[in-house]
Amino acid sequence: MSTKPDPGDFLPPPPGEGRGGGKRHVRSEPPLDESRLPPSRPTPSGGRSKTKVKTALDAWFAARGWKPFKFQRDVWKAIAQGQSGLLHATTGAGKTYAVWLGALQAFSRARKETARPAPPPLTVLWLTPMRALAADTLRALQQPLEALGAEVHPWSTGARSGDTSSAERSAQNQRLPSVLVTTPESLSLLLARSDASEVLGSVRMAVVDEWHELLGNKRGVQVQLALARLKRWNQGIAIWGMSATLGNLREAMRALLGHDEGVLVQGQVPKKLVIDSLLPGRAERFPWGGHLGLTMLPQVIEEIAASKTTLVFTNTRSQSEIWYQALLEARPDWAGLIALHHGSLDREVREWVELGLKSGELKAVVCTSSLDLGVDFLPVERVLQIGSPKGVARLLQRAGRSGHAPGRPSRITLVPTHSIEMVEGAAARAAIAAGHIEARHSPGQPLDVLVQHLVTVALGGGFVPDDLYAEVRGTAAYENLSRETWQWCLDFVSQGGPSLSAYPDYRRAVPDAEGVWRVPDARLARRHRMNIGTIVSDASMSVQFLGGAKIGSVEEGFVARMKPGDCFLFGGRLLELVRIHDMTAWVRRASGKRPAVPRWNGGRMPLSNTLADAVVQQLALAGDGAYGSPELQCVRPLLEIQQQWSALPTPQTLLAETLTTREGSHLFLYPFAGRHVHLGLASLLAWRVAQHEARTFSIAVNDYGFELLSATEVDWPALLPQVLRLPEGNEEGDGEGARAALLHEVLASLNAGELAQRRFREIARVSGLIFQGYPGEKRSSRQLQASSSLFWEVFRKYDPGNRLLQQAEQELLAQELEIGRLRASLTRMAGQQLVLKPLARPTPFSFPLMVELFREKLSNENVADRIARMVEQLEKAAGGVVTAGGVDRVKSTLAFGREGAGKPPAPRRERRRPSRPPPPL
Repeated sequence: MSTKPDPGDFLPPPPGEGRGGGKRHVRSEPPLDESRLPPSRPTPSGGRSKTKVKTALDAWFAARGWKPFKFQRDVWKAIAQGQSGLLHATTGAGKTYAVWLGALQAFSRARKETARPAPPPLTVLWLTPMRALAADTLRALQQPLEALGAEVHPWSTGARSGDTSSAERSAQNQRLPSVLVTTPESLSLLLARSDASEVLGSVRMAVVDEWHELLGNKRGVQVQLALARLKRWNQGIAIWGMSATLGNLREAMRALLGHDEGVLVQGQVPKKLVIDSLLPGRAERFPWGGHLGLTMLPQVIEEIAASKTTLVFTNTRSQSEIWYQALLEARPDWAGLIALHHGSLDREVREWVELGLKSGELKAVVCTSSLDLGVDFLPVERVLQIGSPKGVARLLQRAGRSGHAPGRPSRITLVPTHSIEMVEGAAARAAIAAGHIEARHSPGQPLDVLVQHLVTVALGGGFVPDDLYAEVRGTAAYENLSRETWQWCLDFVSQGGPSLSAYPDYRRAVPDAEGVWRVPDARLARRHRMNIGTIVSDASMSVQFLGGAKIGSVEEGFVARMKPGDCFLFGGRLLELVRIHDMTAWVRRASGKRPAVPRWNGGRMPLSNTLADAVVQQLALAGDGAYGSPELQCVRPLLEIQQQWSALPTPQTLLAETLTTREGSHLFLYPFAGRHVHLGLASLLAWRVAQHEARTFSIAVNDYGFELLSATEVDWPALLPQVLRLPEGNEEGDGEGARAALLHEVLASLNAGELAQRRFREIARVSGLIFQGYPGEKRSSRQLQASSSLFWEVFRKYDPGNRLLQQAEQELLAQELEIGRLRASLTRMAGQQLVLKPLARPTPFSFPLMVELFREKLSNENVADRIARMVEQLEKAAGGVVTAGGVDRVKSTLAFGREGAGKPPAPRRERRRPSRPPPPL
């Protein structure tokens, strides 16, 4: 069944269409109130020009029946006053025109009496995080320019990204357009031009779209550095960011502007948001990861059939392939009406799908995060989310893909793949109602990005170290950059550090006779330009038909395990591998063979703190007997068995369960902190236990908790309170000693050297140590791995103080283990009441963790047999007659519980007591 919203939840869609305008009115309404029109603040020298621009834009608004929102007028006013800031408003509310029309009013000039006036120089830089957004954004910016054509100097427009043709790029090299839509990587390439200060010095406004998408990663740091360079050339430049899903607005604005003096505009636009769930007929009381599989397919088809256009989001590309193929097999009459969209498909395929969505020709598109961001698809009425959204912000972002216009309702329906995921639907609604959205933070001092930027600036006219140091410290990411670290970066780009000083390839920037640092070699300059950027992924291999078109790309490691004749599912097609040559997998169509499904890295998203806390609140309500939502009603049989055999977690209690089986002694702990933190916590607890007595542990984790399994008996009631303690530190230094002790324990509990080395591979690529090849010259992941491993060993042996090694350790802790969340989780757990429940049999919460270990140890056939047998036994013990549906049905679901590159999200790891603590990285 589906939990349906009331008919009153939906507002009638406004007539016509258009992007980002204000309130829409029918033509018969009286003229607009002049007091509500965009304000104009003409300067004495440009009053007549700005009045003409204002009049033309007002007429353009009125012709579409629009009336500006207050937040749009606030932004226009701030831009007219030369201020910078951050605009935060719901998706589809009109953020684009709030900023763009303000720029046109502020920077347009009246047309002079000449036959063909030249367009203004580059005036507005519009940064977008995705190339797919560039063309759509450009179309939106061009629409009001048509209304201004007769009144003002004509603006030229253009986009510049990796998709820009060589002819257009060549024309832009001669003269950039008045407004340029580009990406962070393409902006850095512009900064690397020898005449960068001349071509970019005319920029009067920089706009960063979807700032939330960039803020929390190295691409956001790249943007901060680029904006600092633009501010150096034009101190009066206005900088504006736009976002729809941020929980820490002041911090986000400070990271964008480099100071706290900006204007924060929050658009409060009435918009109906409906979040409901597509619920199964019954919720299995003993679930496992992905156990629902495709059982929800008939209901998904019903929902798609009932809507004009639907987006079906999955969390991984492999899941999108499975669901697209399943939809097509169930409804072959939808061939040509449904499509697939993810980042590994060829650009032409993706563009065809996007145009089909815009025109309303497609009934449904199965997609991943490739369609998360602000492309306008006005025909989209519904969004279905397969599986957990993992976070409130992501849920809001995807919901905004439907009803993407002011006044239109947005609706997202959650389709669970796991019984406990149903609780997340109710939790997400409660979190959004309370205004709880995840915060995003800028990375602190990533030196690989800074080193790359130094070489970029050296190419772009050169730099004087003291001046650039002050400029870099003006960014939020590097505001605490020390002189010692700065000097290390200079030494690294000038000679590669002490271990590489004999190699000329690492003399990438050196001072000239005047003390200006420049790139001394044209060959090194070309290499650097070819490798600018911070997006790092595993080496990919093109997939192409024999004698035909390119389909897309898959990760090299997947294809490397295949042999000619093997089949795989890709791009919604069943393909047979013919041969591999020159980093291309040549394929042909196949039929009737059981395919493999490619898996890509990048799909291992942990549950956010915000959503996890909301889930625990819902469990606490269930524990008190309050099953008010449809989702809790559906999952009630599972929660009641959990409460009867053990307990339900609450914000005040920490639930632990112990069980003895033929495999050994099990501990199940439920911190609800996300899989990354749980892996760190499980490793830490296993290591602490091993300090009392040498033991071997197997570990399994999911987003709700983790399992420790020992072949020998463990006295958990006695040991658990001890190993859950906070580390003891020095009383001085505000807990610095305790933090250092925790870091030592976490690193000691893991194979930290191997994990940090994996992080170093990415750092080596971003910092320019590894050259990834010229266009058409792809290097395999084995070559790149060998190169990074060589640098790792050389630095460890001959340059142990190399700060890139330290960065690898810091990123390991911050990103893979989320050490901040881990520390916060330990602190929270220390303040909770420990509820330790000995079990006679697995509970609904512990059973999924046991299955994770089965998956690591056994084949799919054996796992399916084990699951079916255990579910039958547990159901009998619970007084039920429901079974898992047989071995074949269980086996068919096993592809749905794994994420990432074909491995379980929480691999089994063995822990032994170390003979001595490992050396620091």
